Parts: sequence; structure tokens; C-alpha cells
Amino acid sequence: MAAPVVDGDVTISIKDELISAPYVALTIGLMKKYGVEVEVTGDMKGTPSFHIPASAKYSSPKSILVEGDASSASYFLAGATITGGTVTVRGCGSESVQGDVAFANVMEQMGATVTWNPESITITRDPSVRLKGVDVDCGEIPDAAMTLAVAALFAEGPTTIRNVYSWRLKETERMKAIVAECTKLGATVEEFNDYCIIHPPKDNVINDNVLIETYDDHRMAMTFSLAACGGVNVIINDPGCTAKTFPTYFEMLDSIATH
Repeated sequence: MAAPVVDGDVTISIKDELISAPYVALTIGLMKKYGVEVEVTGDMKGTPSFHIPASAKYSSPKSILVEGDASSASYFLAGATITGGTVTVRGCGSESVQGDVAFANVMEQMGATVTWNPESITITRDPSVRLKGVDVDCGEIPDAAMTLAVAALFAEGPTTIRNVYSWRLKETERMKAIVAECTKLGATVEEFNDYCIIHPPKDNVINDNVLIETYDDHRMAMTFSLAACGGVNVIINDPGCTAKTFPTYFEMLDSIATH
């Protein structure tokens, strides 16, 4: 994004593998709206190069729609999937430029019913339909994949979350953190280099009054709050860490919860 305001051409070459390509595509799309065309060479899922010529300059589009955060929407979509309630999230939908809206498709694979609109997603589940475990490549939705880890606790059969080596390089070592906290809640988790397999607790009964460590990671706090959908008490250590991206998360969650 800084390239158009420096002198000279800028070329960025990926030497190993581009992680979270949808976020890069989102950035390129936003730059285009401001008048800058990024020249992409190679496969976005491999080792692409990005070239921004010296002639590229930003210009205002006059008006622009700022979407809601699809990663944060995943918690509410998963909550409705787990409980069989109905939730509509607004600000991201079928026309979203964010990769994490694909999380709704994963919930659908598990047994939820999803309704798409251009700027919203509605999700529900017939309580008579049991959630089922899934095997998903989450390389393009690594943040939302954390939410899947908790939804897996309520499914029939194991859930395999693949292609998430980037978890190990985030705010905390998320692979280790997810394995540890899911285990506390009663799951059996097999950990591999870039994927894990989550076997839910027997009869999907979550352990009560578990203290969840958040590791100073906002997404750990929000993700594991959903364990309370199992009708048990969950204690979130350092809930204030959600201030990084969603300071009012727990108030928002409480506002749609049934007590």
C-alpha cells in the first residue's frame, strides 16, 4: 500500500509461499479502487510477484463502502450453528471482498442453513439436524478456522482443520493454544505440523467451569467463549485482550444470548 507514495518502481517477490492470499487480494482490490493497478505475476497461491510502477498514484474514489469484519462475524455465525438459533450479520455478504466469509460455507457443511444477501449473511440450524465433523482446507481462512475448532466440539465425529501452519506464527502459537484449550474442554486433539484433528468430547458434553487461557490473543478469547453454547460455564482469562479488534465483543455476545 505504501508503494505508490515512494519514488521509483516497486516490485515485491514472494520467495517461499504466500500465506493468507485473500488478504493480499483484498489489499490489491482496495488499491484499485483508489486508482492504483498492481501488476501480479505468477500464482497467488504459490510465489507471485507484485509490481507497482512509479507512475502509479492514488486518487480518491469520493465514496467507498467499509465492510464489517468477516473474521469477527464468524463467532456469531458459529454460535447460531451450535445452538440452532438464527443470526444475521450485516456488513459482509455475497459481494464481500473478504475471504473469511467462506466460513459460512463451512458451517453449512456441518449442517447449518445459510442465506446469502449482498451485504449480509443469515445462518440457522434445525435443532433436529446434528452437526457433523468436516475435513476442511482452511489455508485461506486461518483466523476463522479457529472458530471452527470450537464448533467441532459440538459435532458428530472428528473435524480436521488443514493447512493452518500460519497459526504457529500469529499473536501466539495458536496451534499449541488451541490444542491445549480444546483438551481442557474435553476433546481429544491430534496435532500435526500444519493441521489438527479434533475429536469431540463423549456425547458432546463440554467440561464445566474451565479456565481458558487467552495467551494475550484476542481471537483465543472470542473463539473459546463459544464453548458456553454447550450450556456450561466458561471462564475467559484476560477478556480485555479483545480490545485489539473487537473491544465490545462480550457486550455484543451478551446482547444476542438467551439466558
